[in-house]
Amino acid sequence: MPICISRMKLPELSNIKRLRTKLGITQTELAKMANVSQSLIARLEKGTVDPRYSKVAGIFNALDELKKEEITAGELMSKEVVNIQATDTIKTTINIMNKFKVSQMPVFNKKKVVGSISEKVILDEIGKGVNMQDLSHRLVGNFMDPSFPTVNMNTPITTLSKLLEHDNAVLVMVQGSIKGIITKTDLLKVVSQ
Repeated sequence: MPICISRMKLPELSNIKRLRTKLGITQTELAKMANVSQSLIARLEKGTVDPRYSKVAGIFNALDELKKEEITAGELMSKEVVNIQATDTIKTTINIMNKFKVSQMPVFNKKKVVGSISEKVILDEIGKGVNMQDLSHRLVGNFMDPSFPTVNMNTPITTLSKLLEHDNAVLVMVQGSIKGIITKTDLLKVVSQ
């Protein structure tokens, strides 16, 4: 009577490329970690090979290990979220930016995020030749940009990096409440460690 060994259910082979790309690693790096050849990874991603179970299990195990090691938003975020109210003045905004050494921050209307403000927005207004005294008394709500994107605590650094290509910051939220903020500077700190 043959012995039947139970095997875990593996994800579809078509997921290998998607997961590898999401984790930001090359075929060669994945092959090395999974102890298989790079050409096997390439053929799997193209769908031109039907590999042994043990090889595929090794590849998915390597991908799982990488996912565990990837830094998440919860680990990277600054918990102190410096912010401003839409009804505050530009002068107040500049004072807060200087005090906390930030170049952008979320704008609130009471407890709800309604936009964002950055040094760039203020400098653009100055560049238009407006009266400085007049500008300093204007309300933030009249100059703010759209809100920063929001993510959850488990969002991986690769996703954060893509968001920060287009935005100055990302807000980390849990059950509708802001728990932290991540800026491009926070990403650069990871590289310098």
